[in-house]
Amino acid sequence: MQIPEGLYYSREHEWLRILPNGEGIVGITDYAQSQLGDIVYVDIPSVGKTLEAGAAFGTIEAVKTVSDLYMPVTGTILEKNPLLESSPEKVNQEPYGDGWMIKIHVQNPEEINKLLKAEEYKALVGA
Repeated sequence: MQIPEGLYYSREHEWLRILPNGEGIVGITDYAQSQLGDIVYVDIPSVGKTLEAGAAFGTIEAVKTVSDLYMPVTGTILEKNPLLESSPEKVNQEPYGDGWMIKIHVQNPEEINKLLKAEEYKALVGA
């Protein structure tokens, strides 16, 4: 199981990468995609909306289940990953690469301090 350093992790199994311009990329963790199984559909209807940390920004559908996707920090959703419309399996194949979900404008950078670092997330999932 991959848990890269330099990312921030939520207890709901989303990750956040802060870009040099202060925007963020959000996806689900390798642990989350392995628990869900084969991803068949990703629905993100919230582009353009500002959502609070912990709010659902979309859903992810696997063969046997549908799960909500949660904002790790408060932010405005700038774009969703267009690749996921035709290739949702990218989430399984590259959860920290081409399988990212959304790009956000981080509203409250101090909320990042409430997220877990890689070592803390490893302890959470027992890795």
